Formats: sequence, C-alpha cells, structure tokens
Amino acid sequence: MAEIVNLNKARKAARKREEAAEAAANRVKHGRTGAEKLNDRREEARRRALLDGAKRDGKST
Repeated sequence: MAEIVNLNKARKAARKREEAAEAAANRVKHGRTGAEKLNDRREEARRRALLDGAKRDGKST
C-alpha cells in the first residue's frame, strides 16, 4: 500500500524549502557578515582618528 500524505503539509514544506533557498541566495547576493561590518567600522574609526590627529587649529600667530 502507498503511504498516505497530507497534501497541505507537503505544500507548506515545499514552500518553506523554496523560501529558505531564496533567503540564502539573497544573503549571498546582498549581505555581509558581521565580521565584515565590524572590520569596516574599525577601519572607519581608525581613519577618523588619523585625520583628527592631523587637523590644524586654524589659529594663526
């Protein structure tokens, strides 16, 4: 005998697999890892500190 399958559950499972695959593709396409974001923030802070250290007061003597 054949196994009885609940079609509603099968449809939901298939939709969930498709959405998971689409989400994974979007993460690859658009996303950056937390480490990449943290690295960018650290680099920006280092750049700002370097530029702030090189600023002149603007006062002439």
